[in-house]
Amino acid sequence: MASFDDLKSKYNSVIQKGHDVGLRVENLQMDGEKLYVKGVVPSDYAKNQIWDAIKGVDASAADITADINVQSGEVYTVASGDSLSKIAKRFYGDAGSYQKIFDANRDVLSDPDKIQPGQKLKLP
Repeated sequence: MASFDDLKSKYNSVIQKGHDVGLRVENLQMDGEKLYVKGVVPSDYAKNQIWDAIKGVDASAADITADINVQSGEVYTVASGDSLSKIAKRFYGDAGSYQKIFDANRDVLSDPDKIQPGQKLKLP
């Protein structure tokens, strides 16, 4: 039987992919002999990216249970070097979806090309 640390190490790339696509981990523990991961992502694209990462580690996913839910309205903090198109590519898989982010944040943005590090943006 694998330990929590063994499974966490095995699925480290999945956790990293989750971080990359905005996964908010709500629970990470052992559930019997499986690693149990519960979390929320901002889009179906992000959820699919996590499942692809799981399948890349173990196509049968026999030793992991992933309870990943999509919840729009997540908040993203702009980092240095970000643009709306980079954020859209990361969370939605399509840089052209930047307009969705801009439209959801018209209360704080007047121009899609003028975002600042530290700004909090809603991800629709």
